[in-house]
Amino acid sequence: PEMVQLLTPDGKRIDSARDPYGTEYTVDFTDEEFRGLYRDMVIVRRLDAEAEALQRQGELGIWASLRGQEAAQVGSGRALAPQDMAFPTYREHGVLYCRGIDPIMPLGLFRGVDQGGWDPNKVKFQMYTIVIGAQALHAAGYAMGISKDGKVGGDDGEAFIVYFGDGATSEGDVNESFVWASVFNAPIVFFCQNNQYAISEPIERQTRVPLYQRANGFGFHGVRVDGNDVLASYAVTKAALDNARRGQGPTLVEAYTYRMGAHTTSDDPTRYRHAGEVEHWQAKDPITRLGTFLT
Repeated sequence: PEMVQLLTPDGKRIDSARDPYGTEYTVDFTDEEFRGLYRDMVIVRRLDAEAEALQRQGELGIWASLRGQEAAQVGSGRALAPQDMAFPTYREHGVLYCRGIDPIMPLGLFRGVDQGGWDPNKVKFQMYTIVIGAQALHAAGYAMGISKDGKVGGDDGEAFIVYFGDGATSEGDVNESFVWASVFNAPIVFFCQNNQYAISEPIERQTRVPLYQRANGFGFHGVRVDGNDVLASYAVTKAALDNARRGQGPTLVEAYTYRMGAHTTSDDPTRYRHAGEVEHWQAKDPITRLGTFLT
């Protein structure tokens, strides 16, 4: 599908790309910054694999893997300014890592011994939300309050990002948050990681139009980005956050990506998708893509 892309699946750079509204996106990273993004994704994937192994050993009750979604999470996470606040689901381990939180912290939640343990106000990253879509309303209300407090406007203003999956777009909470954010011009970015499945329900059975186009019906812009391209994920998210903190209202970013593993460790994806589909997406692996470019 048509989407913003700055790095092709075979690792070739694209200097710039435009969205349907004509906004141009590009990045200007140093060699060390490129390597830093690669390092982030490799570490996050390794941590994710270790947590899944701990669940199989009986140390965790359940685990929600992010394998395949590292570029969407690291790209958007690194685009956040220090003053920005993030509202996650239960899968944003990559964003958590980018916010400087000890990646061991969420293991307590999945082990069932605490609620996560970090201070949201200190690290600007809210607690994991298990209820599908509930965090969208939390984020919209928080953003509306900050706007009323006069903390929006200029490059030093505050902005907010809320993460959810394609399945959550069918929830009333998410659509209601779209209404409130639009009407009150809230400084928020709705970041949808479209990993193609709401557990076992494929995206083509969830919507008749691309998800990013839904924003038009609520009165704000929507952009689809290649969620396996960490450069494009960074560029699109940063632009949306900049617009939000300058008082230009909300944006819906649809990161078009793929969940390579199971929905959680309680799920068996072989029952609803075939191996050929997984192999097709593995060729678009976000880590391999950036590694090829670096090489």
